[in-house]
Amino acid sequence: MVANEFTVDLSKPLVFQVGHLGEAYQEWVHQPIVSKETPRFFENDFLEFLTRTAWWIIPLVWLPVVCFFVSSSVKLGLPPNDVALAIFCGIMVWTLVEYALHRFLFHINTTSYWANTLHYLIHGCHHKHPMDGLRLVFPPAAAVILALPLWGMVNQLASEAYAPAVFGGGLLGYVMYDCTHYYLHYGKPLKGISHQLKRNHMEHHFRIQDKGFGITSNFWDRVFGTLPPKTDGRSLIEEVADVRGSRGQDGGGEGGEDSGRVNGTDLHGFSALAMGHSRLCEESETRTCCY
Repeated sequence: MVANEFTVDLSKPLVFQVGHLGEAYQEWVHQPIVSKETPRFFENDFLEFLTRTAWWIIPLVWLPVVCFFVSSSVKLGLPPNDVALAIFCGIMVWTLVEYALHRFLFHINTTSYWANTLHYLIHGCHHKHPMDGLRLVFPPAAAVILALPLWGMVNQLASEAYAPAVFGGGLLGYVMYDCTHYYLHYGKPLKGISHQLKRNHMEHHFRIQDKGFGITSNFWDRVFGTLPPKTDGRSLIEEVADVRGSRGQDGGGEGGEDSGRVNGTDLHGFSALAMGHSRLCEESETRTCCY
């Protein structure tokens, strides 16, 4: 992968390489490698360990913290109905924070060395390696750094009794977000809201990355007009199903060089994620699946 005369060596730790891509970084990072392998980020083993998090770590670490904050409001005398309302408000605030972070921070355009490096660490790596199961959720050590100032903000804006429950609700919303995100990549919902959320998220990854920023809900995408559009009245996942049906699940048939693409979208990479195929890429093709 050569960009601006710099080659990213995928066999070596990636984090301190990607910054050298400069203005070509955005194009490079949005050409996903569809593989369940976990690439190495750092030479240092401890730093590398901090970047890898199994999905179940999130509820294991944060649900007790949620209970602590909610119980703090109860001990301060907040009535049960108010506790429930505070938790609900915290969850709703989180969904907006989730949307805003994803849209305005995680998808900011970067060109400088350190900006590219930081972007890759916080979100770019997920678009480059969307099936890396150990980097689909936010590491607890990094989450603590973000949670502390947020707690300070909530503590200033809400009353002494309300603040812990509101913050606990926000943390619960975060747990729901990370677990949902993992499910959208590895689960196989066939219908309902979960199917719609997965469709939107896969289209965000593989077709139109300036749409579909909500993970736990598409509410804010609807409010701000950023729902992924359908193509000819159908979603991309439906187009993939039609093309796969005509070519066979193994990708056979005489389709020509563009037979594996719909509207510029690579079907091998997309179907591996959205359709739940067991093979992530065709054996005869490169593991780097670009749109």
